[in-house]
This record gives sequence, C-alpha cells and structure tokens, in this order.
Amino acid sequence: MPAVYVKPFVNRQKNDKADAEAIAEAASRPTMRFVSVKSAETRGRAVAFRTHQCLVRQRTQLINALRGHLAEFGLVAPKGPASLKVLETALADENSVLPGQVRGMGAIYLDQIATLTEVIVRLANELEAASKTDDQLRRLCTIPGIGPITAGAVAAFAPDLDTFDSGRNFAAWLGLVPRQRSTGGKTRLGSVSKMGQTDIRRLLIVGAMSVIRWVVRKGGSANRWLAMLVMRKPRMVAAVALANKMARMIWALTTKEQDYRMA
Repeated sequence: MPAVYVKPFVNRQKNDKADAEAIAEAASRPTMRFVSVKSAETRGRAVAFRTHQCLVRQRTQLINALRGHLAEFGLVAPKGPASLKVLETALADENSVLPGQVRGMGAIYLDQIATLTEVIVRLANELEAASKTDDQLRRLCTIPGIGPITAGAVAAFAPDLDTFDSGRNFAAWLGLVPRQRSTGGKTRLGSVSKMGQTDIRRLLIVGAMSVIRWVVRKGGSANRWLAMLVMRKPRMVAAVALANKMARMIWALTTKEQDYRMA
C-alpha cells in the first residue's frame, strides 16, 4: 500500500507497534488501493529508462557548465546540445582570447560530453528497437506525440492498465486532473494535482507540447477538437489537456489491444 494512505491510521506517536496497527487497519478498508507487484523484466525496463534520463541530465549539466565558463571570456552560445558546435569552434579557434588552460579544460568537457552522447544514443536506439518488436510499445508509438522513450516509461512505471476501470482513472493516477478543494456543495478546481507518476506525466506533457507546436506552425490541424483548443486556451493549458487525452488513449489502446486510428 502507498505509505501516504497508511499515515492517517497512525495513532499519536510513530513506532513499530503503531505502524503495524495502522497497516492492518488500512488493509481492512474496502476502498483501499494496493501497489501492484512488478516483474523483474519491468523493473529492468525502469532501470534502463532511469539510466538514460540520468545521463541526459549529466550531459546537460556539462554543457551548461562549459557555456558558463566560456561566457566569462565573452563567448556566448545558445542553450541545448545543438549549440555544442559553437563551443567546439570557439575552443578550436587559435585567434580567440581564450588562455591555453581554458582550452585544455574545454577539451575535457567536450570529451566527457561526447562519451555521454554516445551512450545516450545507444540507449535511445535500444528503446527504439524494442518499440518495433514489442507489441505494446509499438501500439503506443502510433499515438501522435508518443515516441519510444514515452512508451518505454509507460511500460516500465505504469501498473497493469486493466486494473483501472477507465481511461479517466488512469489519467487521474498520473496527476493530469485538477486539484479539488470543494466544500459545501461548491466545486472548486485548481491546477493539476501532480500527485501521480512524475516521469510519465512529464513526458506526456512534453509530447503534447510538440504536437501543439506543430499545429501552430502549420496553422491548423485535422483534429477539430485540438485546433479549437489551441485557439481558445494558453499553450501550456492546452498541452495538459492534450496530455490527459493521450493518457486515456494509452489506456484504451492497451486494454483493447488496438492501434491508434485518426478520428
């Protein structure tokens, strides 16, 4: 059981006896939700995904550190791995104002970034290869805005989707629903709750934002609902709404074992 569901049943001070009593009391509740036990293969997918994300963060940290150091000497480059070529050119320029020691440190940064990039690309290729052979991953990749990384995160971190009664419940489990503070018969809804699985929710919002950017750039979409949503709402609000719909699509395609079909 999630620890947050057991905590309300702890009486006064926290100790082993009180914890055991709280667990027994919580387990007897008819509406209690239990954490599903994952297989070793599923946990292995989770390790592969976490490793990929960890290496991406480390590469970003190194790139930002190199950008910051070179900015002290007036060499400013845009953010992101795409601007790495600008930094390489600046370090290789013999006529620049960079001291020799800075060039040496810059070479160390570039070697580390290149090593991380090689491993990141290899892991991404493995996820893409798996998405072509695994039926579940291939099915999820047919949804616009979902790629091998997002599909792998769903397969690694989401429980068996048959345990959810509907796609709405799965979207709520991900935290893609408004936070409620309702009382006295008055419904008050706030921002998204963010109480679910962080990795899947983040990737779905990123994928939804990429779809919305494509719609804005093309000036419209064959999906009338999405086109009207982008026109009426701020871009991030539209992205969260689309991510909620993508979560419901994931549940429907997985439980019904069907590919995505454009409406």
